[in-house]
Amino acid sequence: MDQFHSDSYKKQNLMQEFFNSCLGRLVILLIVFLVLYIFALITVPSKKLMLAETIDNIHECIQENDSIKADEIDELINNISRTISVADTALTNPEVFNAFLKYNRLQVFQHPGFLTVHVYNGIYPQGRRISIGVFQTVISTLNYDDLVLSTGAVRGDYNKQLAAPVEVPDTGYIGENANIEPYHFMGDEDN
Repeated sequence: MDQFHSDSYKKQNLMQEFFNSCLGRLVILLIVFLVLYIFALITVPSKKLMLAETIDNIHECIQENDSIKADEIDELINNISRTISVADTALTNPEVFNAFLKYNRLQVFQHPGFLTVHVYNGIYPQGRRISIGVFQTVISTLNYDDLVLSTGAVRGDYNKQLAAPVEVPDTGYIGENANIEPYHFMGDEDN
């Protein structure tokens, strides 16, 4: 019986103890993250690729937004499809795209391991991120509401009368005042 227990338990060597310890697993996890980070640094897309893919995503966004979106899930699904597809620029309305170029400005920002593209316009003067580039892939985060495609007066003429003034005929009689007693709304106090 003692022989059975001694055979089933084998002493672990130093490497096995390290891999099974909490510190060992933490070191392995950190090494995996370091390798992924180095891979991300090597595969950062170029600024030219970022702008080209972002313009492609904008073409697709302009083409598919001919109706009102129901919720944010529609935009998420559209962003996923924009990320993996290429727009047919012949289908884009040239007037709308020229309005985009007129009222919006794109800028690429370099970060450690990835790039972002921000759009600047009258709605977002501080900028809004519309795409992320990592691992040679440009991921779209664009919403149709992020783009300014037309401008106009923000407010109208507030001094303008909305309707003609109502003229009350002067007949002299406009009715009698109702007999209102205090607390009449509470009902009859006797009942």
